[in-house]
Amino acid sequence: MVDQHMASPDQFVEDYIANLTNTQISTSIPMWDVHILNLKTCDAESTLVIRVHHSLGDGTSLMSFLISCCRKTSEPDALPSFPAAKKSRPDTGWFWKFWSVLLLAWNTLVDIWMCVATTYFLKDTQTPLKAPSRAVAFTSRRIVRRTFCVDDVILVKNATNTKVNDVVLAITQAGLSRYLNRKYGKGMGDGESWENNLPNSVRLTATLFINLRSSPGIYVLTSLAAIAKMVKKHSQTDWGNKIGYVLYPFKIALKDNPLDYIRDAKATMDRKKATLEAQFRLFMAKVFVRFYPTKLATFPLTTMWFSNVAGPQEEISLFGNQVTFIAPSLYGQPVALTIHIISYEKKISMVLSVDDNIIPDPYQLCDDFEEALKLIKKAVVAEGLIKK
Repeated sequence: MVDQHMASPDQFVEDYIANLTNTQISTSIPMWDVHILNLKTCDAESTLVIRVHHSLGDGTSLMSFLISCCRKTSEPDALPSFPAAKKSRPDTGWFWKFWSVLLLAWNTLVDIWMCVATTYFLKDTQTPLKAPSRAVAFTSRRIVRRTFCVDDVILVKNATNTKVNDVVLAITQAGLSRYLNRKYGKGMGDGESWENNLPNSVRLTATLFINLRSSPGIYVLTSLAAIAKMVKKHSQTDWGNKIGYVLYPFKIALKDNPLDYIRDAKATMDRKKATLEAQFRLFMAKVFVRFYPTKLATFPLTTMWFSNVAGPQEEISLFGNQVTFIAPSLYGQPVALTIHIISYEKKISMVLSVDDNIIPDPYQLCDDFEEALKLIKKAVVAEGLIKK
């Protein structure tokens, strides 16, 4: 029986979820379970925790199925809606098409080599964020989140002519830099003027996961027929695990101009869009698992994992219960830090899954991400890129 008048219900929910990560889902029964915590917290009347084994599907599959059970709060019979699909690029001349193919081939070869090197001998710098070994995959996780206003992110995106993903990666890079600088020494001043305590040439790489379906993003299943179509082989909206990944290098540094984080993120993502690294990794994972010992299909031992997905654009309800937040996460990964980004209505949630033996202060890391967004937004205004 849960005490409805306990001193810290939010801490209870957080500890409950952390304790779940100490256990495994039995393979002798359906590999999922549901926990309803009927306890009022600071932002919800109760909390629904759904735990699903990753063998049943990747985040896109599982989130799509969950969202398909929801309806718009404003229209109880209407399914949720998502951002419109991107328009195709305008047709270009033969020279640019030829150059794009060459660039794609070169980038793919370079990225494949870097991925192999990172897997076997080119290691990340041992920072306070990095797990010392793969044994961290068997430790418990603490899952925390921080919510940002989506309007602030959109404001920066429009002012800098970038993508939401670029802004989110810039916030992450700036926040990680602030956090590590604090770990290596004490910050000075009011948080904007800091003494630089970072080592030179910190190599911090993220395994950035990418949905490789023909229909990108979360999709809504409208009926049992849609579910049947989804589980068919070679369907555009395949069920299961159909994700690849790229290695994303975060440039850890304290920038005099916070907008440099945006420029770094955009340049890196533009480069990663012109590669088949993710498709190659998915193909090789299937080959290794099918024909060779599975240890050959291991993930590179990077510092962190990262994922970003767009969620419903309006408020939704699940079986008549209003949904106040969505916070996907996972445990069992061979890194001490995993970050999931998901948008919902007018909010963007940054969900952290951490090994608190390595990262004992995840809320401080959340504070640094929040401060990073404030500094970037302030820089946008100061440079006159938007109207105050």
